[in-house]
Amino acid sequence: MLDVKRMLEERGVPDALVMNSGKRVQTVSDFEKRREEIKNILEEEEYGIIPPRPNHFRADAESITESFCAGKAPLQKFKLTCTIDDKKFTFFVSCVIPKSDKPLPAFVHISFSSSVPDIYMPSEEIADRGYAVFSFCCKDVTEDNGNFNDKAAKYLSNRRRKNGSSKIAIWAWAAMRVMDYIETQSTIDKDNVAVVDHSILGKAAMVAGGFDERFKYIISNNSGLGGAAITRGKCGETLEWAADISPYLFCPRWIDSVKDGIELPFDQNFLAALSVPRHLMIGSAETDTWSDPESEFLGCASANEAYAIYGKQGLIYGDEVPKAKTVLDDGDALYHIRKGNHYFSREDWLVYMDYIDKHLGR
Repeated sequence: MLDVKRMLEERGVPDALVMNSGKRVQTVSDFEKRREEIKNILEEEEYGIIPPRPNHFRADAESITESFCAGKAPLQKFKLTCTIDDKKFTFFVSCVIPKSDKPLPAFVHISFSSSVPDIYMPSEEIADRGYAVFSFCCKDVTEDNGNFNDKAAKYLSNRRRKNGSSKIAIWAWAAMRVMDYIETQSTIDKDNVAVVDHSILGKAAMVAGGFDERFKYIISNNSGLGGAAITRGKCGETLEWAADISPYLFCPRWIDSVKDGIELPFDQNFLAALSVPRHLMIGSAETDTWSDPESEFLGCASANEAYAIYGKQGLIYGDEVPKAKTVLDDGDALYHIRKGNHYFSREDWLVYMDYIDKHLGR
């Protein structure tokens, strides 16, 4: 079997299972303490503070299209109003829920678009497989740029602080608020909810799932640097490029560390470990060298020692780094790599739904 531990050591990747005291995690109790340490490290050093749950939230129906998906799964739209101290912030959520006589598993999709269906979200096919999907446009929460005075960002992030919330942290926070709403819905199987998306929003999905244990499945597609990919030894997108071009995706301390050439005291194996003992699902694309499939695979496989603490197998892999058209889905984690480039494809969705189906026994 491929020696992932050695590959990580050769890249100089810090061990996520060594506690701040220097003790190595041995038990579930140790790991739960380490989980809180890792959350603190990632908030202080990479993503900034994950904003707290609002003082209050309210969902108001906006519209319903009964004929959507040929009447099999009506499209509902509602606005979610969050009270943050004495300020109110509203964003819109769409949901497609198949008609069913029993609660359904669901996806929370952090989307680049408010369109339903979307180029990255085949709504009818998802519904036909018996899944509900709740989606919101990231730009309705805060724009994909360096403006922190817009929408939710002006209430949630103080960029004058070194650990001021990043855009990734704010999008992850919004996904958690959708989960708050899902918990009020009798039509949804609340124990089988996935958070999912692609590229920079795949980073946010992984953070949302890592910090919120209500998500049973954490799906990060082509997320690369700051997401699934191990940073040390990574090809394609670099820390320095990200610090120059998209610093708003990270907290000010991360930007300062990168620009000052200070080695970060963590790597993305720390984030991967937060998904344990739930199901981490990572997708890559063969020609997406910017995200770097090998580093994404290593990020997924890096969680195996944490899974073992819980008596779980994690990612089951073979003797070589996976090549295109490989689906590794026999363990408690999943990794797949398809042909093609940086994209969230129907093929990706099918792999993820097949895996969840298998764990649902259907």
